[in-house]
Amino acid sequence: MYKQLILLLTISLSCNSFMEAKTLYDFSDKSSLRYWSVIDDGVMGGNSKGALRINYEGHGVFTGYVSLENYGGFSSIRYRPRNITIKDFKYISIRLFGDDKYYQLRIKADYYDRHVYVKQFFALSKWQEIIIPLKEMEPSFRGRKLNMDYFNDNSIVEIGFLIGNKVEEDFTLIIDKISLK
Repeated sequence: MYKQLILLLTISLSCNSFMEAKTLYDFSDKSSLRYWSVIDDGVMGGNSKGALRINYEGHGVFTGYVSLENYGGFSSIRYRPRNITIKDFKYISIRLFGDDKYYQLRIKADYYDRHVYVKQFFALSKWQEIIIPLKEMEPSFRGRKLNMDYFNDNSIVEIGFLIGNKVEEDFTLIIDKISLK
């Protein structure tokens, strides 16, 4: 009886500690960019230009130029999947290759929210996995931190990346996969 209890406990702990990741988006040469959009500061009169494409290796490439002209200064991409339940997950994982610049991961919990939740990360110029705790994502609206609770919802309806470092610069962020862990 004691051995059976130990075995059952070991199996239970193993299953919980190795919970499989839930893939939110996996870029490949067959990926569709149908639910992705590019939003630059042109919506406010700026001149920044961003683009998203799939490269020959099957990775998403977010590239462009951030301009500070006309009070501009950002470029972003957004993915709007159907409502993603995140009940049992605590982290967002992004496998990417950067350009030694800061970016923001941005998520939205509800289609009707005007605010997003953000977390800044540094994208090294090598393949890496960025793991961001969901509970550390801060509420923000148009670049300003809001006096609200950090992210604590059960779903995500939008995922995005933004570059806006208050400098004019070229940028390239190569994204392989976005997952929940």
